Amino acid sequence: MPIVISMLRGVNVGGHNKIKMDALRALYESLGLRDPQTYVQSGNVIFRTEERDLVRLARRIEDAIERRFGFRPYVIVRTASELRDVIARNPFATRRGLDPSKLLVGFLASDPGPEARNKVLRIKADPEELWIDGRELYLYFPHGMGRSKLPPVLDRTLKTPATARNWNSVTRMLEIAEGLESGKGCPAETKPPRRRGRRNLKGRSFSCAVGHLFLICHPERRAT
Repeated sequence: MPIVISMLRGVNVGGHNKIKMDALRALYESLGLRDPQTYVQSGNVIFRTEERDLVRLARRIEDAIERRFGFRPYVIVRTASELRDVIARNPFATRRGLDPSKLLVGFLASDPGPEARNKVLRIKADPEELWIDGRELYLYFPHGMGRSKLPPVLDRTLKTPATARNWNSVTRMLEIAEGLESGKGCPAETKPPRRRGRRNLKGRSFSCAVGHLFLICHPERRAT
């Protein structure tokens, strides 16, 4: 049965759009989605499903969240295979000295099309760096994202819903998905590993704090 990773945008940020992860897992189970696992507090759910139409699946989840919690976040989904491909396509993989906590992957709900991609490539991002490949953006914020003007510019240019996760979170979500694929599974609520051995830009062990960042100027948020 395929493994799917869903990422909610703008959940549990600044005291708004609050959802407890145990309630979110229960909601997914009520939709017939199996073995839901959550990662930190910003709405990442990894689960099994027989649903093949992922666009329809995302809408079902959004509808259910709106009915249950009273607000409607965008839900971006990728299969485990697609997430592996995202990691394999990392254009910064061979760069030395990059901080993985400042490297983000922006997951787009749909392909923005060649015109929008060309506009993105013409954005003057310095000192930030960005690449766009299909439905993913790879963004590096050497001085952090807090004061960057790049995210809102990207939002206006791409005109498609998106949410971002930093590199450590992306690789950790794939680990959880692969645990479900292997049948080993993991605790229903998974928290970031402590600073024992981190993940480098190719997905191997590295050392860095894990946090979540959102594409549209949301602050970093860690599990509590």
